[in-house]
Amino acid sequence: MQDDTDRRLLRLLQETPDLSTAELADRAGLTAMRCARRLARLQDAGIIRGQRAVIDWKALGFEVAVSLRVTLDKTQPRAFDEFLARAREVSEVIEIQTFLGRVDVRLQLVARDLEHYREVYRTRILALPHIADIESLMTVSVVKSEEALPL
Repeated sequence: MQDDTDRRLLRLLQETPDLSTAELADRAGLTAMRCARRLARLQDAGIIRGQRAVIDWKALGFEVAVSLRVTLDKTQPRAFDEFLARAREVSEVIEIQTFLGRVDVRLQLVARDLEHYREVYRTRILALPHIADIESLMTVSVVKSEEALPL
């Protein structure tokens, strides 16, 4: 169970993830050793899963983002497993989510331009197994994209 100090550490990490342990400890009102022990405990508990670089894919020339909502042919017993295994191999797919309901899977895909998207869609997406229905939603703008929790 996390206490106020743990939540303060998590808030600080969300706000400024590149703080050194000493800087984080100073801002949280802890010694560097106590801060390091708390961070290790939060990592061991799976609360802090790691740190990563957030890369702006548009800055790298990927101008098109599409969300594909896929309904699978669930009469096939291995439909989910086979579809997901093959979808993971499509390098332009940057996120895969599964759902309960009419839509089974959502793929978030990026492409350099519309021609690149058409090529990926026709040759790699439509070749994925067990697709019963697919709907493409092209992203016009991202209004909010936040991974930080309200701690």
